[in-house]
Formats: sequence, structure tokens, C-alpha cells
Amino acid sequence: MLAGPIFTREALTLPRQMKSYLIRAGYLFAFFVLLYTASQATFGWQQYRSIGATARFGAYVFQIFAFVQLTLLIFAGLLFSAGNVAAEKDRRTMLLLLMTDLKDRELVIGKLLASLLNVFTLLLCSLPMFIFIRILGGVSLSQIGWALAITAASTYVAGSWGVFVAFWREKTFQTLSVGLLGFVAFLAFVELITFLVGAETTAGRWIGALDPYRALLTVVSPFSSTDLTRIGQLSMWPTFSVLVGLALILNIATIVNLRRWNPSKTIYIAAKNNESGGRTREARTVWSQPIIWREIMTKAYGRKVFLIKLAYVIFAIFIGYAMLGTPSSALVLGMISWPGLGFILLGLLSLLLINAQAVTSVTSERDGQTLEVLLVTEISASQFIYGKLAGVFYNAKEAILLPLIYVLTMYGFGAISGIQTFYVLTGYLMLSIFCAMLGMHAAISFENSRTAIINSMGTVFFLFIGIFICMILIVEARSSFALQLPSFLIFIVGGSIGLWVSLTHKNPSPALTLAAGVLPFGTFYAITAFLLGESFSVFLCVCVAYGFTALAMLVPAISEFDLALGRSSIEKS
Repeated sequence: MLAGPIFTREALTLPRQMKSYLIRAGYLFAFFVLLYTASQATFGWQQYRSIGATARFGAYVFQIFAFVQLTLLIFAGLLFSAGNVAAEKDRRTMLLLLMTDLKDRELVIGKLLASLLNVFTLLLCSLPMFIFIRILGGVSLSQIGWALAITAASTYVAGSWGVFVAFWREKTFQTLSVGLLGFVAFLAFVELITFLVGAETTAGRWIGALDPYRALLTVVSPFSSTDLTRIGQLSMWPTFSVLVGLALILNIATIVNLRRWNPSKTIYIAAKNNESGGRTREARTVWSQPIIWREIMTKAYGRKVFLIKLAYVIFAIFIGYAMLGTPSSALVLGMISWPGLGFILLGLLSLLLINAQAVTSVTSERDGQTLEVLLVTEISASQFIYGKLAGVFYNAKEAILLPLIYVLTMYGFGAISGIQTFYVLTGYLMLSIFCAMLGMHAAISFENSRTAIINSMGTVFFLFIGIFICMILIVEARSSFALQLPSFLIFIVGGSIGLWVSLTHKNPSPALTLAAGVLPFGTFYAITAFLLGESFSVFLCVCVAYGFTALAMLVPAISEFDLALGRSSIEKS
């Protein structure tokens, strides 16, 4: 009754969709593939019958699974909830919802729970998997219960934040950018305050409870971070209560401000201009390339984009101050230095923002019903695609330049050599081009905007999460890597299949099929070469694999543009 008819409809229709069962099966299958890969990386083909060995392996796998699931579900909860509400605004159906007799709480809570229904279903599906790990030993039922509870509360917070931002902001790009930046900045702010106050103080413990990763670290390693003498004493009620309370505060704030934020002020401005019968300003001269002009000279993505850029600049300065001051000799997880980790965090956030800018540049046209207008003009496919890409790089220039400045600063501090600086700069630019082209490809391939956004940003996110997991497993199996190579191949083949399904959804081609097969293997080779201390091999592999994939998406986007978007080409005599 609290959620209303929106959630009821989603709960009734979700079991009828085959893709829901495929997602659940694929989710569990991916974790069991990861379990097999981790077992081969740890034991190889040897038969271990020691209870202590299997218990240590169970605790090790539990740590990986808990942190991976927390990261995946937080990202999914944020993206699903924000995209669900943003799609209503882009299709201009939010006004219809506001005109119904739905109460404010039914609209907000209904949208939130409907968006998180699939995510919480995946969380419940993971319970048997964790029980299976419990059989191996090294993990207690209380640890499993608290890990799932913290994950559920964190997902609820992420979804509540996504709905809050989506109802607040008017454009999809603003919603996605503020959602990602806000959540990452919140975690960084919590860690900063906890460090300044002191993690052992009472205030520090309550502030640190807002960070789900810190709480989960206590759950997976209870005796190393607390004064527990028995596992039965483990209690994470403060963290769970604080996270749920924060989510409820976001829900109440959204409900209170729903009618004040919606409809958007731009609707009132447009109505006022129509009533007056005149223009508020003189018409501007459009360039010979109208697509580029619209992307650069107009406020197509909202009037407050500069605030998003300012927040990103502040976050980049914080990362640089925190990471560049740490001695580079210390390695994180035995793989990468602290300044290098700072670049990875900043670069991953930048690539997600570039991808969000690219995919929303096309989906906003479709949802705003202006894409059909463009299709009946004389704008060619190359003008549309290259114009949109130029607009992406211009609007996301801060997200592209700041990681480059960070790398140059690392070179100035002596953290990396000159040739390594060139490799990193060129490789990052290639990844930026790949993410921009991936967003364009997904927006053209998927007619539903929310599906396009989820596939595009999800591909980028899962790709880098897979890279991180592979690095951990390779470090674990470094002494017997050759024996564990078949298990890694299973993990890579699964990634290739998922990438192939995403890339060839609508317009399959031999180039895209080859790219889906080459990219995961090339990424795996780059990871192993990096861990072996090589630089040129990593640089060459990244440029070739990701450059070829970007080109494989660019060519059909131009050559089959009319077919993909439903415009029949007319040959001119």
C-alpha cells in the first residue's frame, strides 16, 4: 500500500519477462565461474583434503564475492533508479503521472522500489551461493547475514540517491553525472572526516558507519579490525541503521520537494514565451554544421552543467592531494602504487562520465522527439555521428583533461618515467574514444533509452570490474600461472560472450564479432604484461584492441545509420 500501483505493476509484470530469469541465471553463473577460477588459481589441479586449506579458501572467496556484489548492486541500484525516473522526464510522461491521483509518496516510493525490485531479487538469488561458501568453512552465518544486510542497505541508499537526483534534475546527463559524482564524493568525504576525527573515537565510528566498504571490511575480517573474541559478537547494527536512516531522509526530502521540482521551470518559461507571442532574445546564427553548433553553443544538457564540472574538478583536486602525497613505493594489493590508484579512480569516473555524455546525446534526441526531425533533414550520417562525437569531447573536456594533468603531475613528482607518461596518456585517450563510441553505438542499437544507458554504462563498469578481479586472481596465482591458464580462459570467454551480445544486439557484423572476441583477450594480455612490469606491450595491446573495437562500432554507425534509425536512404541521381 505504501508503494502504490507503480510498484504493484512492476511486481506483477516482472515475472512474465524472460529476460528477468536470464539475468538471474547469468548473475549466478558469473559468480560460479569466478568461484571456479579462484579455486584453480589457489589450488590448481591438486587435491587438497585439509580442512584448514578449504576454510582459508572459503574465507578468501567470501571476501571477493562480498565486495564485488556490493559494488555491482550499488552501481545497478543507482543506475536503474536514476534511469527509470529520467526516462519518464525525457519521454514527457512525468507530467501525466503528476496529473493522476497518485500521492507523492506513492510516486516516489513506487518508482524507487520498482527500480530496485530486480536488484534485490539478485541479492536474494546470491544467498544460496554464499551458503555454498559457508560449507567450505572459514565463514560464519552471521558474517553472511551482515554482508547481505549491508549490501541491501547500501543499495537502498544508492537507489534513494538516484531517485532524489532524477526528480531534482531535468536532464538525463545531469542525473547520471550528479548521481555518480555525488555518491563517489560522499564516500570520499566520509573517509576524510573519519580520518580527521579518528576512526577509533565514538564520532569516528558513527561517521565511518556511513561507508559500506569500511563496514563490509569489518564483516569479512572481523578479528583484524575489532576487539572481538568470538564471531558471535559481530554486530553491524550501527552501520545498517545509519544507512537505512540516510535512505529514509533522502526519500522524505524527495517526497516533500516533488511538486516543487516538477514540472521543470523550463516548461513555465516556454509557456510564458508562447503567451507573450514574442522572443526573449534575437535568433542566433547557426553554423554550417548544425549538429556541432547545437552541442557546443546551446544548453542542450541543462543550465547547471557547470556545477557538475565544478564538483568533478573539486573531486579531482581531492584525489590528487590524497594520492600524490602518498609514497609511491607502497603498493596497493601488491599491484599498483597509491598515485597510480588515484589515476585509476579518477580515470574510471571520467570514462563513465564520457560514456554517459555520449549515450544521452542520442537518447535525449529520441525521447525529446527531435530525432525524427533530424532524420527528415539533409543532415548526413557522417555529419550526425561526427558532430555528436565532437560535442561529447567538447562537453566532457574537463573529464578528459584532468586525468591527463594528473598523469603529468605524476611525471613531475617522479612517480613515472617519460616514456611511461606517453604510454599512459595515449592509452587513456584511446579508452576515452572507445567509451564515447560505445555510448553512441548503444544509443543507436537500443530503441529504449533506459536499456541503451544501462547497456552502455554497464559495459564500461563491468569491463573494468572484470579487469580488477582478473588482476587479483593473477596475483594470487602468480607462482603457478601456467597451470591456471585454462580457468582464466573460461572467465575471459564468458566476458567475450556478454560483450558480443551487447555489441551485436541490432546490427551484427563480422567486425563487431571479431572485436567482441579480441577485446577481452587483449585486455587479459595487457593485465598480465602490466603485472610483469612491461610497458610497451600494455600500450600496444590497449591501443590495438580498443582502437579496433571503436572503429568496428564507428563504421556501421555511419554506413548503416539510416537502417539503424529507421530512415530509408534515397539515392540521388
